[in-house]
Amino acid sequence: MENTAQERQHQSDNAQTSLVELKDISISFGGIHAVDKASCELFPGEVVGLLGHNGAGKSTLIKILSGAYTRDSGTIYVDGAEATITNPRQAKEYGIETIYQTLALADNVDAAANLYLGRELLTRWGTLDDAAMEAETRKVMNRLNPNFTRFKDPVKQLSGGQRQSVAIARAIHFNARILIMDEPTAALGPAETEQVGQLIHQLKNDGIGIFLISHDIHDVFDLADRVVVMKNGAVVGTANTTDVSKDEVLGMIILGKCPPGASPGPGALQEN
Repeated sequence: MENTAQERQHQSDNAQTSLVELKDISISFGGIHAVDKASCELFPGEVVGLLGHNGAGKSTLIKILSGAYTRDSGTIYVDGAEATITNPRQAKEYGIETIYQTLALADNVDAAANLYLGRELLTRWGTLDDAAMEAETRKVMNRLNPNFTRFKDPVKQLSGGQRQSVAIARAIHFNARILIMDEPTAALGPAETEQVGQLIHQLKNDGIGIFLISHDIHDVFDLADRVVVMKNGAVVGTANTTDVSKDEVLGMIILGKCPPGASPGPGALQEN
């Protein structure tokens, strides 16, 4: 299908085409602007941290990208072309996968059963092909986390970091290119947090783009290349993590004040 003139112009405006761009996204609930003309983009092999207080709009914006909510206005581009995303199935067709804080794993079965949940491989006789599913699971886990060995154990017996490995493996095994991670290090100890950090770096090396939703500014600075700060449904600003300090980002979150190292958004505090 040919791109429209508008899409070709949009592509030409970007020296490097982004994996995904959200442009002027808005949604209201009962007259309240949960997201108001918010824009951000994500490039291959990049981690973008979405920061803001509860109610800032970051989770709502990401739910629009994942198809959980339908936007009132604005445009989503994937690979420079306008995308139609009104439900989670459509988001998955564009290679967008979400790993929620709860991980949504089936606790009583092993890693392979979780990877293929709802998409099970069958033998020629119509029975579950457990050997093939385990072999494929070992391949993807070996690439993602070579230290993972507990393939036979129910996931409820795994550590927090190992459970994250299973959730991420399930997403990338089915060709995710854009990964949304909601509070991936919440309730994890230091060692498990470090393990998740290693997983994210491996995904970056594979060219996968990651939106990282987090309340932990230290984790964001450790893992993200850029930050997008939201307040009251609007983007305060966007910055490379190397161009701003943690205190400056806190000022963006709390006061809406955009520092010199950040590009201001429509939600930035206007100083006289």
